Amino acid sequence: MAEPQTTEPVGEVDDASALSPEQLGFMCGIEVHQQLGTGKLHSRQPGTLYDVTIDTVPADWHRFERKLRPARGEGGAIDIAARFETRRNRSFVYVQSPNAGLIELDDQPPLDHDEDAIQIALTVSALLEAKPVSLLQTMRKTVVDGSNTSGFQRTSLVATDGVLQTDGGPVGIDVLCLEEDSARKLDTLSTPNGEQVIYNLDRLGLPLIEIATAPDVTSPEHAKVTSMALGRVLRQTRKVRRGLGSIRQDLNVSLACGDRVEIKGCQDLNWIPRIIRLEMSRQLHFYRLANELRTMLNLSPLPPDRRSDDDQLEASVAASVAEHLPLNLHDVTSSFTSCESKMVAGGLAKGHVMLGLPLAGLNGKFGRKTMDKEGSQLPRLGRELAGAAKLAGVKGVFHSDELPAYGIEQDHVDGVRNTLSLSPEDGFILCLAPKWQAELALESVLQRARLAWHRIPQEVRNVVVKKGAPDDGTTSPMRPLPGGARMYPETDVPSIIIDEGRWQATMVSLPMSDEARAERMAQFDVSSDQAKQLVARELDDIYVEHVADLPHKGWASVVLENDEADPALCAMVLTVKERGDITRESMNEIIAAFEGQHPSLDELAAFGETHGHKPADVGDLASTIQSIVQERSDFVKERGMGAMGPLMGVVMQAVGAADGKVVSALLREAIQNTME
Repeated sequence: MAEPQTTEPVGEVDDASALSPEQLGFMCGIEVHQQLGTGKLHSRQPGTLYDVTIDTVPADWHRFERKLRPARGEGGAIDIAARFETRRNRSFVYVQSPNAGLIELDDQPPLDHDEDAIQIALTVSALLEAKPVSLLQTMRKTVVDGSNTSGFQRTSLVATDGVLQTDGGPVGIDVLCLEEDSARKLDTLSTPNGEQVIYNLDRLGLPLIEIATAPDVTSPEHAKVTSMALGRVLRQTRKVRRGLGSIRQDLNVSLACGDRVEIKGCQDLNWIPRIIRLEMSRQLHFYRLANELRTMLNLSPLPPDRRSDDDQLEASVAASVAEHLPLNLHDVTSSFTSCESKMVAGGLAKGHVMLGLPLAGLNGKFGRKTMDKEGSQLPRLGRELAGAAKLAGVKGVFHSDELPAYGIEQDHVDGVRNTLSLSPEDGFILCLAPKWQAELALESVLQRARLAWHRIPQEVRNVVVKKGAPDDGTTSPMRPLPGGARMYPETDVPSIIIDEGRWQATMVSLPMSDEARAERMAQFDVSSDQAKQLVARELDDIYVEHVADLPHKGWASVVLENDEADPALCAMVLTVKERGDITRESMNEIIAAFEGQHPSLDELAAFGETHGHKPADVGDLASTIQSIVQERSDFVKERGMGAMGPLMGVVMQAVGAADGKVVSALLREAIQNTME
């Protein structure tokens, strides 16, 4: 590892794309969570996901309400994230989907691991050249957001010390785990006693492979390349789920002048470089702000590299800052009794109070909303403080740098400053909420404000999303970064021995690579686009298994157009078409009509004839086409081959069931003869 940096970091916060990862001591690792295409990990329930929202949940799906309490980890300590969550006073409602039973409700002990899921995890481990553990021991990982009914997630370490080859160089694989997915959030409601979060249990317990890389990612762009490479390895198994939400990437990012932050919600790989660069900008901004604030209190500055920090000095700074910023809440509701702001008036009408928190010396330090050179919000302390408050369940706070605004007038601001006895250099934060919640929110704000004199806190952040996509690539705080105290052994799931025989059996049965699949498809007479689509959509095995004597391109078209149908049925329908018993245009309709059935070739042909799908006689067809062309000879001579399109529709309407390719060939010949 390089020596700690001693020079001040270089770069402009408002130009994130120009920041130098190398100069700033950039470090990055990636965690990928991939759903597997099996049943649930510990309950044998099917892995069905239901397309429901909070407004469309069936009335007969039962609901259960719970509150979670923290448990001590294996070392006897309560995890920091769990302690924080306890203070939020949230309750949770679980909607029981058809694939959620007693195990999902935490009313029955779990079963042992799904065998298919274990084998997929071992296969991925082998593809990543990782070393399997000798004993698969399940652990409980404390989960504090209510997304697990038990309050913990079951996770098993499968392999360690692998390597992923990427275009930007090798990236180490630290660990590969097999774990349960969480429940899906449907809605969050605000109540006088705290938030109520509603979850759907259909996803709870689905097997996930979690892969954590070493911090070998060299740049924001390399992070995208690495994520894509991990996705290719996982899809190589042909046993993982596809589609939005089936794979999730977390980014662990730090600068030398900052600290490690875990960013969740990076589903669109194209956003990864921008998200990382904005986090670099944020860490750089708050390092500089910390030293500006330290200068204000005559405190020693932070060194440019966190490895040079002095723990005793930081403790002394923390004590000085705590004395400078005491917890001193004031009820300033009386200053807003005449406020015409709809937001304020509505809150007061509900019995909420307006509490104020004075923050000495911070006037002008909170910042106002400003955009960088590419249209993303610049980092500012006020936004971080609002994020801390929102974790208590409030919708936000007001700070002195942004007021007057939102219907709050200068008179109200002056009234607050007088009540709080503030000097011109002092700032303040206001929170409108039920008293208990406003107190909790402002306590969180105070803790975050005190941290402004230090490096950014280690925490989990989430990409800000609007209308299902990243807003501008910026992030908001979710919770403190969890520590080792969140893990303790799972006593209900038996351990599994991974012996040499099983590992060798896995090694000799690895799936084909994409390159090998492309080479195999090159042996068939299909277009390059068909070959690429068959491999990309994981249909090439079906194609190869059933192609036999079928026309190569025709079979490729049928498979691509009917990717969810029974391939044996599709092959039979194409065979009947090749016999001349049905038209090409009728094939998909016939496949749909016989879904779930096992008809004979003659039954398919009879169905085609009964429903008007038997091709017209070629001789009669040629005569009909010739007649149509002769009747429109002037049009044909005027338009030439441009008459093909208009006349094709006329011919098909006249002949009814006919093979489009045959009609096209005969029509082309008739037009050419007329033009001569």
